[in-house]
Amino acid sequence: MKQSLSHQELHRQNTEFKDTGGVSEENRCEGFQAAFFNTESNTAEIARFADGSPAPFHILDGVPTDWVTERDDAGKIVAVRSTIIAGFIRDGVFYTREQASCLCTQDNAKKAELQLVS
Repeated sequence: MKQSLSHQELHRQNTEFKDTGGVSEENRCEGFQAAFFNTESNTAEIARFADGSPAPFHILDGVPTDWVTERDDAGKIVAVRSTIIAGFIRDGVFYTREQASCLCTQDNAKKAELQLVS
């Protein structure tokens, strides 16, 4: 059974995808917005702070309440359903971390080619 998505899992993913374009700080300039996708309902939501404002990185605080599976004693979200995956939205399309990484790699290769030609 797949584990719930938690802060610890988000940290692990950020470590895994560092320097690949699969983390927010590396792909924001390419038009990617941190987001979550619910594989059960096929819906995507951009990452948000608890007040509803868009977050520039993955944070569980603003996910829909029906996605939440665990809160701490203070009511802060600790984990969400196992059907939720972290990724990104660009131009209205959801991309997994792997897909964003591939696109950033391709985009960077094209930019390098253009610089060689100029």
